[in-house]
Amino acid sequence: MSTAYCCPNCKTNRSRFNIIQQVPKSVKLDPQSGNILEEYSEENLAAFHLKYNGPAVKVQCGACGLVEDEKTFIKFGEKGKA
Repeated sequence: MSTAYCCPNCKTNRSRFNIIQQVPKSVKLDPQSGNILEEYSEENLAAFHLKYNGPAVKVQCGACGLVEDEKTFIKFGEKGKA
């Protein structure tokens, strides 16, 4: 990460952020209790269980608390460079 960020909500924060690493865990839950019945690895996903395809990183603004995809903070960071 060597890219400038800027918060798209408060538009002033360029230095204080929380980087959130997303680690998906594929599971099958009991519909009544919510207990985990089975855990899946990426190699053995069950039929009808889609692989996670969301962002690996999310960012939270350290000033206002907004949580968004990292790309959003990068785009706003690029706007301030010009």
